[in-house]
Amino acid sequence: MTTEPIMTTTGPGVGTSAAAGIGDPAQERLRRWRLVLGGEQADGTGCALSGRDAAMDGALAALYGKGSKPQAGRDRSAGLGASAPSVARWLGDIRRYFPSSVVQVMQRDAIERLGLSALLLEPEMLEAVEADVHLVGTLLSLNKAMPETTKETARAVVRKVVEDLEKRLATRTRATLTGALDRSARVSRPRHRDIDWNRTIAANLKHYLPEYRTVVPERLIGYGRAARSVKKEVVLCIDQSGSMAASVVYASVFGAVLASMRSISTRLVVFDTAVVDLTDRLDDPVDVLFGTQLGGGTDINRALAYCQSQITRPAETVVVLISDLYEGGIRDEMLKRVAAMKRSGVQFVALLALSDEGAPAYDREHAAALAALGAPAFACTPDLFPEVMAAALEKRPLPIPDTA
Repeated sequence: MTTEPIMTTTGPGVGTSAAAGIGDPAQERLRRWRLVLGGEQADGTGCALSGRDAAMDGALAALYGKGSKPQAGRDRSAGLGASAPSVARWLGDIRRYFPSSVVQVMQRDAIERLGLSALLLEPEMLEAVEADVHLVGTLLSLNKAMPETTKETARAVVRKVVEDLEKRLATRTRATLTGALDRSARVSRPRHRDIDWNRTIAANLKHYLPEYRTVVPERLIGYGRAARSVKKEVVLCIDQSGSMAASVVYASVFGAVLASMRSISTRLVVFDTAVVDLTDRLDDPVDVLFGTQLGGGTDINRALAYCQSQITRPAETVVVLISDLYEGGIRDEMLKRVAAMKRSGVQFVALLALSDEGAPAYDREHAAALAALGAPAFACTPDLFPEVMAAALEKRPLPIPDTA
């Protein structure tokens, strides 16, 4: 059986044909099996395709057909060929026939199965693709090989994805973290959203009205909001090995959001076997991303040594290490640095990934060693990240997912 994405008969870009047998459930089931099976395996269905269905089947066969081979040195005769025009036509076809989520899966499969990465270096190809986080990761890995004529188009593609992510994530992140409540300070005239209801009710029990079964709060007690001066420092330490591409994209967006908050001083560091401090680019996450170099080895110890050297207020600092923990440096030194930072008061967070895909392959021995130091390593989705950061900033237990 072929491995193309499952199709539905409804939704954006998905149509029907005269052979669909609308109104005949048995014929519709045959049609769906014909589209799923494809090629020679579909002969037994006895269902012929025409019109839009035939075009959809052709687009799928070009990628998942018999000639497709997912290894280097592969035969590229799976229907796409190696030329930019044929691939550009195919990209246009799949955007016409399938919803955006399916298009993104098919694009990733085309890059992996048919070795089409090099064609992304051509501006006309970039204009035809459906941009997503994974495509950004591929473009970043090709950054050094990208000709000047393509770089502006690539930046435009990356910027569109980054702006979409910021719209999705920034408001919620700021709402969770901005004006973090200082639970040790109390105010007597709080705004409604700052009222400490438990303490307010306790302080006004003498004003309880039995006939109304309610308390009249003559005196409000609220949380004091943090002042506008810097209260916390955050260091994002990001592994830029090839497997961490999506995490690098999300971390760069979050880094820019955190850097825009007055009460938090944010530093962003990326590393492989070298360490690069990109803090001065945080006003533009696209600049941060094009300052990374995906691929290469990993020296977590060296990266943490640099981060440790930048900490001036350990009790008010959160260090977030985003890495699959495959250490190419000195393992024992890495663990000693984490232990030393925690002893000094640093809140240390270890994320195996910051993406929607869950935990990648990771070094379980190192993850267990960090957990023994009180720094459990777990995968974190972008939607959960604000809560993780809020807990770390307030020195509460981290909201670790059950699947960690």
